[in-house]
Amino acid sequence: MLKIGDKTFSSRLLLGTGKYPSFEVQKEAVRVSEAEILTFAVRRMNIFEESQPNFLEQLDLTKYTLLPNTAGARNAEEAVRIAKLAKASGLCDMIKVEVIGCSKTLLPDPLETLKASEMLLQEGFTVLTYTSDDVLLARRLQELGVHAVMPGASPIGSGKGIMNPLQLRFIIEQATVPIIVDAGIGSPKDAAFAMELGADGVLLNTAVAGAKDPVKMALAMKLAVESGRLGFEAGRIPEKEYGEASSPLTGMVSS
Repeated sequence: MLKIGDKTFSSRLLLGTGKYPSFEVQKEAVRVSEAEILTFAVRRMNIFEESQPNFLEQLDLTKYTLLPNTAGARNAEEAVRIAKLAKASGLCDMIKVEVIGCSKTLLPDPLETLKASEMLLQEGFTVLTYTSDDVLLARRLQELGVHAVMPGASPIGSGKGIMNPLQLRFIIEQATVPIIVDAGIGSPKDAAFAMELGADGVLLNTAVAGAKDPVKMALAMKLAVESGRLGFEAGRIPEKEYGEASSPLTGMVSS
């Protein structure tokens, strides 16, 4: 089970809700993924405007925990305002902190990310922080008291997969809170690899929404996350420089 703050989940796949070709495809992809946590950008939704189409209306919200994010925030103060807006709408007290520092690479601003996380913790939010794969920054966030750290595998939406597996492994080994790999996942192999490294979960959006068949890809990602987790728990064999027979050589009948 995945425990974040005071909430517990059976699925380790967190799914974004943007960029789908239609509400119908989005709804079916969410269903087959069996994700229990759905994330979305507050600034891209008219959550108070009843006349505007809203993906939330398409779903049975009793089945999901919503994870609003602060995408679009350029500094800590903007992130806090967005989070308070989401909370005021009654969506959830969980928030994914996202403060982008570079519009070209979409990499997070480490200083403003730390500041926003600290401010939101003081406001009583359950804080999940999107960050780079910086080991020391991940540690600082945990020391602040965030409820989950979400290091990016590679730049948002790039589909490049895990660029720095060693960095991710260092973060995971030193973790005191759940580590959820976020951003850059491109295929099921990337999701499985993240879980094999020991990540507690994977959050993705574009890899599913942008696939030729988002529904099939959502199912593939679900299975990849489950498979990767099982592989991590099972414990893989050590790598060797040379081959080694899988059958014993002793006791063989001589020719």
